[in-house]
Amino acid sequence: MLTDPVFSERAFPVQWIGPRRVMSPGLAIEGLPPIDIILLSHNHYDHLDRPAVKRIARAHPQATWIVPLGLGAYIRGWGARQIIELDWWQEASVQGCRATATPARHFSNRRLGDRNRSLWCGFGLELDGKRAFFAGDTGYHPEFSVIGARCGPFDFVMIPIGAYDPRWFMERLHVDPEEAVRIYEDLIARHPEAPRPLMLGIHWGTFRLTDEPMEEPPRRTLARWREARLEEDRLWIARFGETRPVGGTGT
Repeated sequence: MLTDPVFSERAFPVQWIGPRRVMSPGLAIEGLPPIDIILLSHNHYDHLDRPAVKRIARAHPQATWIVPLGLGAYIRGWGARQIIELDWWQEASVQGCRATATPARHFSNRRLGDRNRSLWCGFGLELDGKRAFFAGDTGYHPEFSVIGARCGPFDFVMIPIGAYDPRWFMERLHVDPEEAVRIYEDLIARHPEAPRPLMLGIHWGTFRLTDEPMEEPPRRTLARWREARLEEDRLWIARFGETRPVGGTGT
């Protein structure tokens, strides 16, 4: 399974200008194992990478692409074959994995005239009794406790921690580290008896998109995590390319 695969050098319509990578992908497309499912959260260039979609579609034609409403029109023309579009709270099952599109606070825009013509979302996932959550791109909103109630309890959650300054502009689009920890607390609130899920901090350290220092998101996330008295072994700030077993299975 892949989430928002971006392999291009720049997150921009062309590759000679725009935000450039400060960190290479942890794995080359050619090094990917057989892929069954690709999740796409929305159509922004740092999440929907046209060259990567084309290459993955050629290399893994059997894969199913699960996307929010309206996004299939983009990737169908780039070679993706099996596409499932979901509205918020709709579900799809692919090879035993149940995916639920979950609400997010964001927007979509890729070219002139298509602003908010396609949806944006996160995903709740369930496979063989294990549950995971991929938040996608989002500002903070009150539905995370509902997501936890309906799709949890989770074993593994992927929550964005970067691209948040200046707040007057980014507050409605991207959570900051403190809000990321608040999302985690919302997700687990309805299942106090369940073991705490592992949180992977995502959406930082790859492209310089906003004003905060590149190394700040992990530091602030850990500080807030400690203030909230959460178990430190439940927070994963991964090195690029790092792997880790989650819930007894390889990830």
